[in-house]
Amino acid sequence: MEKKDNGKDIKEYLSEQSLSRRALSDIKFAGGSIKVNGKEQTVRFRLQEFDVLEIVFPPEELNDQMKGENIPLSIVYEDQDIIIIDKPPFMNSIPSREHPSGSLANALVHYYEQTNVLAAVHIVTRLDRNTSGLVLAAKHRHAHHLLSVMQQKQSLYRFYEALAEGVFEKQSGCIDAPIGRSPDSIIERQVRSDGQRAVTHFNVVNQLSQFTHLKLQLETGRTHQIRVHMAHVGHPLLGDDLYGGNQGEIGRQALHCKELRFTHPFKKTEMVFYASLPIDMKSILEKG
Repeated sequence: MEKKDNGKDIKEYLSEQSLSRRALSDIKFAGGSIKVNGKEQTVRFRLQEFDVLEIVFPPEELNDQMKGENIPLSIVYEDQDIIIIDKPPFMNSIPSREHPSGSLANALVHYYEQTNVLAAVHIVTRLDRNTSGLVLAAKHRHAHHLLSVMQQKQSLYRFYEALAEGVFEKQSGCIDAPIGRSPDSIIERQVRSDGQRAVTHFNVVNQLSQFTHLKLQLETGRTHQIRVHMAHVGHPLLGDDLYGGNQGEIGRQALHCKELRFTHPFKKTEMVFYASLPIDMKSILEKG
């Protein structure tokens, strides 16, 4: 402990470290432990400078319904708290009614079984089935909580590359338009006045004759946000059949999560990760 923490009880200190009430309850009642200098203590114990506080989380309950599948994973980074995957297109982040198997979550369950990670799957930054690129997952509940707080505070940065139809008048801009469900669909979203605030920043990377290569940053994380916003401003993504994109060049929305930036929730170091464009988007750019 540092000098500034002198006299704080453990409960107060852990609250300042963004430990959720649920996590603290699990530690106390579901098999975890709290130790100071190697000796078990209650949350009312008052800390002193140079004390060593050790928190042991209880084992996570695994989801028996989520079956592991031996699907290759492109792992960009991994440590004891997080794992980052470069997800290919045509793979769900989690199982759905239409695609109950073959998801990234199923692949992670198998990978965890093979590497003795006793944790449920906690995907922090989901991608649509047909969107490729970087996906961040936590390897335990507390890491998931801390990363979710970062998302809420807009300090977990996601950058995308996309191919959108038409010619952009401006080289950069911001689309601030609320998004909600379309009244006739459980899947489709639309810009609507009673929707949730959604903000997308865009920059033109290259303007070609029939389409535009864009870099985009999400300020919020609404379902289908980039796809809805691009269609809303008259530039649907190539291949995006749900929102009016032309499928002549590519059989999915031309959208890729290129970059993730965030501060590691435990190491407190700045983390930056990249994923190259997949072959289908590269080939379109090469043809011009």
